[in-house]
Amino acid sequence: MTSREAVRLAEEAGLDLVKIAPTAKPPVCKIVDYGKFRYEQARKEKEARKKQKIIEIKEIRLSPNIDTNDLNTKMNAARKFISKGDKVKITLRFRGREMAHMANSKHILDDFAEALSDIASIEKAPKVEGRSMTMFLTEKR
Repeated sequence: MTSREAVRLAEEAGLDLVKIAPTAKPPVCKIVDYGKFRYEQARKEKEARKKQKIIEIKEIRLSPNIDTNDLNTKMNAARKFISKGDKVKITLRFRGREMAHMANSKHILDDFAEALSDIASIEKAPKVEGRSMTMFLTEKR
């Protein structure tokens, strides 16, 4: 129907004419109480936000001369984070003369990813950024 007819019908009913799909051809409108309509929309959005899962990024810092038991402790922490559904950023930090042997320390990150391969997959491969080497792990789907 024409927009004038729709407005007239809405006024007779004592309600508002609300565009539901303004981009459609022709635009889709509904005769409803606008206040109630806004309240319902807000409630639907709130419900949708409740169901969303916010993924956090947890960081685990390592050094090139880390011992095996310390590495296992860090792996257990990463396993716990990943099982909760968070992403894990593993950072291998280099200081002083350790910078000269960056390539030799890549195996630490590889071993870390290998140990967690049962529950995690590599999202971003190990990459050198300044004085550190970083890698991202996420939960396997």
